[in-house]
Amino acid sequence: MPAYDAFLLVSFGGPEGPDDVMPFLRNVTRGRAVPEERLAAVAEHYYEFGGVSPINQQCRDLLAAVRADFTASGLALPVYWGNRNWSPYLADTVRAMADDGVRRAVAFVTSAYSSYSSCRQYLDDIERARAAVGPRAPRIDKLRRFFNHPGFIEPFAEHARAALATLPEDVREDAHLVFTAHSIPVAMAEASGPSGGLRYVAELTEASRLIAERVGGTHPWTLAYQSRSGPPSQPWLEPDVRDHLAELAKSGTVAVAVIPVGFVSDHMEVRHDLDLEAARTADALGLAFARAATPGTHPRFASMITELVRERLAPEAVPAALGSMGRPSDTCPAECCGGSR
Repeated sequence: MPAYDAFLLVSFGGPEGPDDVMPFLRNVTRGRAVPEERLAAVAEHYYEFGGVSPINQQCRDLLAAVRADFTASGLALPVYWGNRNWSPYLADTVRAMADDGVRRAVAFVTSAYSSYSSCRQYLDDIERARAAVGPRAPRIDKLRRFFNHPGFIEPFAEHARAALATLPEDVREDAHLVFTAHSIPVAMAEASGPSGGLRYVAELTEASRLIAERVGGTHPWTLAYQSRSGPPSQPWLEPDVRDHLAELAKSGTVAVAVIPVGFVSDHMEVRHDLDLEAARTADALGLAFARAATPGTHPRFASMITELVRERLAPEAVPAALGSMGRPSDTCPAECCGGSR
């Protein structure tokens, strides 16, 4: 049984003021030859919100919730936080952990699914940070994926029901549930499982099904994608959520509840791409529109993190997992979650 002496929250990071926006976007796209004019266009999404991404504050709030749940559960682990793309940078956090004498930590990554960018890249980030610190760096073990954990599914179902309740009563029962996730290149999706296979899509589909079951009623549901950022010549997962809304309206749908199943918090891509762009599209199409909140700091989500840590501490414990896909592996095989950026 591993003897962990710290907990590490690992996330994406985001700008916390207008002057941070362009440096942040250059960090995100480093090595990908993204034109400066494209970065400037994306920067406008952040400037619409004062140049501040919600994600860092959401991480602070989640850390506070996790710390409180650890205490209530008798789990005595100091908590740390490091980001991939903005302060607090992961390497700086790992250095602070080493300075504090941490020898072995367990890490929770704010992404529930399999793919290069949502799983393997975070493993690479952790190892890169450890290498930057050197021999003093603690060993860091990433917790498993949690796309079908009750602590992820149940808050989504609760929030989806709340979103449906905001729709006009005469269209509420017929509302279509539209689940959304970040689009990724098809090549990356095809490499998300061992020996290839669309594991990213399969996990998203399973999570959507589990949530829809718990929402209740006879609502039809579909999975769509958002936040594409690649060149038009590169195939990405489709349909785009706005195109999908147009197809639904064309087929006679009158109301939609959009559920951002691919995200754990209401950060910029949720607020801009759904609350602004998708909502405007729905309005233009005459669709009644509601958007469900993400798990965020829901108490059940925070307690899920505690459960995942305890599961790692006691491998003989019965793992929590809903549906037919079972408990995801604690470790990723070497060939898993590969693929190009």
